[in-house]
Amino acid sequence: MSLEKFNQAAEDVKNLKDTPANDELLEIYGLYKQATVGDNTTGKPGMLDFKGKAKWEAWESRKGQSKDDAQAAYIAKVVELVAKYGKK
Repeated sequence: MSLEKFNQAAEDVKNLKDTPANDELLEIYGLYKQATVGDNTTGKPGMLDFKGKAKWEAWESRKGQSKDDAQAAYIAKVVELVAKYGKK
């Protein structure tokens, strides 16, 4: 998977015409973190940090996925979001 395509997808997602649904945002967040950092090794956020906890769980759900696979899935998801929401 080309880093160039991945970086382009990361730019494209910032320029969507409309904001994706929360579950879509969490999915691309988890894929992005897995593709760039790898497995989540951070502690789970506190019970009252709902946003942080949701993001942590989205990333944690990708545990074990290779960075290349996460990049490919991220690119595919962004292409889907661009088709659904359009670009600015």
